[in-house]
Amino acid sequence: MMRPAAVLIGAPGSGKSTVGRGLAERLGLPFRDTDADVEAVAGKPISEIFIDDGEERFRALEREAVARALAEHEGVLALGGGAILDPGTQRALSGHVVVYLQVSLSEAVKRVGLASARPLLALNPRSRLRKLLEERLPIYERLATISVDTTGREAAEVVEELAAALTKEAR
Repeated sequence: MMRPAAVLIGAPGSGKSTVGRGLAERLGLPFRDTDADVEAVAGKPISEIFIDDGEERFRALEREAVARALAEHEGVLALGGGAILDPGTQRALSGHVVVYLQVSLSEAVKRVGLASARPLLALNPRSRLRKLLEERLPIYERLATISVDTTGREAAEVVEELAAALTKEAR
């Protein structure tokens, strides 16, 4: 059975895509982002899926994308920030190397920006992001086999720390 070398989880702005791409390159593995998979299946950006079809439809597409990626992808996999809310996804992550990229609220707001194209952060990004972090933190922490704080750090530094941790975990 194929399994990803690492599954990255974390809040918007934690660095899942940036660190994920860097980690995949560092390990000589392919990178995959389930948000991109959802957009490819839907034929439109996530923000349009939310507007046209609603969050429920997006979450269904996301659930399918995560299940498919966990079954077929051998590289580094980044999940959308809210993918971990689904109980089925939580169960599916059991037994995988799950990397939780931690980030402070202020750093996440800086990275995401206040004029965000992210649908769940559209109205009041700072307030919404705080609420998302509070709701999701216990789930991120419970699912994680490795946790790394990305606050105030360059992606390359985080990539090196994760590459070392994954090498150690593989032994």
